[in-house]
Amino acid sequence: MKYRNAQDIFPQTLLKQIQRYVSGETIYIPAGSEKKSWGETSGYQQFIRERNAGIKADFEAGKTIDELMEKYCLSYDSIKRIVYNKKEIAMLKYSATLASAKAYAEAEKLDAWIHLYLNEEGRNIPFSDGLKLYDRYYLSPVEVPIKLFKRCTGPEPEMKYQIDKDWFPKHVAQIEEAIKAGFDMPPMIVHYVDGEFELNDGNHRHKAYENLGIEKAWVIFWITEEEEYQDFMKKYGEYARDCVVIRR
Repeated sequence: MKYRNAQDIFPQTLLKQIQRYVSGETIYIPAGSEKKSWGETSGYQQFIRERNAGIKADFEAGKTIDELMEKYCLSYDSIKRIVYNKKEIAMLKYSATLASAKAYAEAEKLDAWIHLYLNEEGRNIPFSDGLKLYDRYYLSPVEVPIKLFKRCTGPEPEMKYQIDKDWFPKHVAQIEEAIKAGFDMPPMIVHYVDGEFELNDGNHRHKAYENLGIEKAWVIFWITEEEEYQDFMKKYGEYARDCVVIRR
């Protein structure tokens, strides 16, 4: 069997992820079959329930956590949470609301809520699939000033993602009406990276809040690197004092 340097094969981001589990050792990577899909538009919750039930059954039958990690392609911490956590996702009721997101966060299942939302109401399956590539820090919904971040989607020429100039204000107006009617709006999803915020989901809501003069809104923050998480907590920890932080 030929030895090859992982640094010559894997991209830097993937190599850093591997080094969290093993570093400076020779490892064998077996040929694998295609990974089971997570991302259907619907049925995600059923998939999670059935997968977790299978993991628990295997664990009760005597399989070790290491064996389950290999079989289900999950990290040690993820397997451990599943086999020992009594709070089942099946007990949670999903909806695209702040209350539902908070309930999932309390059950340490915030990532499940995010994927359910992105695969259904959010209509952003590529974003959902991308989040699953690595473990991330997820901070349960916190109320923060919306001036911390700016839109990256809209009809303006400077926007990273261009939206039709006629459709955008109509959609924003619909959201404004929902807010005024007291609808429990889902939290926006914001990425903290390189010391800056990127508004991944909620650009229309952000504009609606601005139009209505609302200065604070509920947000889920996600962060990939440990250093960036520590930087966020140092600079903005005042907003995250009571939030639940999980890493998946």
